Amino acid sequence: MSPVTTTDAEPATVLDAVCVGETMVMVTPTPGGRLDAESTFVLRAGGAESNVAMFLAALGHRAGWASRVGADPLGELVVGQVRATGVDTSLVEVDPTRPTAVYLKDPGPDGTKVYYYRRGSAAASMDPGYAARVDAVPAAVLHLSGVTPALSESCRALVERLISARPAGRRLVSFDVNHRPALWPDLSTAATELLRLAQAADVVFVGLDEAARLWDVKEPEDVRALVDRPGTLVVKNGAVEAVAFSADGVTVEPARPVEVVEPVGAGDAFAAGWLSGALRGLAPAARLRLGHLVAGAALGSVSDFAELPPVPTICAVLDITPDDWHRPTGPA
Repeated sequence: MSPVTTTDAEPATVLDAVCVGETMVMVTPTPGGRLDAESTFVLRAGGAESNVAMFLAALGHRAGWASRVGADPLGELVVGQVRATGVDTSLVEVDPTRPTAVYLKDPGPDGTKVYYYRRGSAAASMDPGYAARVDAVPAAVLHLSGVTPALSESCRALVERLISARPAGRRLVSFDVNHRPALWPDLSTAATELLRLAQAADVVFVGLDEAARLWDVKEPEDVRALVDRPGTLVVKNGAVEAVAFSADGVTVEPARPVEVVEPVGAGDAFAAGWLSGALRGLAPAARLRLGHLVAGAALGSVSDFAELPPVPTICAVLDITPDDWHRPTGPA
């Protein structure tokens, strides 16, 4: 196999957050269309971790995305679109022997079906050796999700290395459980592996619905009883509320009413909003409100990424001043 190459000449020196994971080309029908021969389509970058990085950049942070793509036009499209949002892509590598993955959306009256074509992709070849490049870039936050360990054994070992073998106190590790049933054929394996990784992180995001599917729990308090090691656990209950468990106690914040155009990507947007609040040192309730606000923007877009409200609107929702918003960001 030929060696992979980097997409940028100079690596970043300091980041607020680095997000590691696969980004694919998302094929989406234009509004009103379906996955058929009569519709027209748009190509967009789509991936859980790059979504978080893009929203963090839109929120004013120095965010980086780390992954591998193929040496093909689709890889160029992915890197170009992510970079265009202000995300540092210097950690992205190009694999000349593997393709960039693709997934297709099929919106319908009963929801959107998603079809993935990612087996053998460039990102699936990431391994523990890649962790050295990620570790070499200082960042206050390292964000990962449960998608990556499901891609391959080498990717599972990479996540294990990044989470469990990190030097103590170097950075805050954020982990979104993000259970994708199609990637985990065996539910019991997914339940065991994702719980183990969540327990090793500092901040964990999980939907109540996926927690119920994985671990047979019913209430946010049940999730906390199981995922009891992370300093912060955020349980998202769809359009109802989000509940954060931390050293500050239990914080509950109702979800904001929004018109849902497309639900895919809202969880990533929420994680970015919460992490932005944490980097700014905002109070627990404000962190959850910012998560809801950014998720609401994603819910109103056919793409995973969406334009955010202006800063004065954000400050009004969070009940903070512009000075609070513009203070230098740092460790969460």
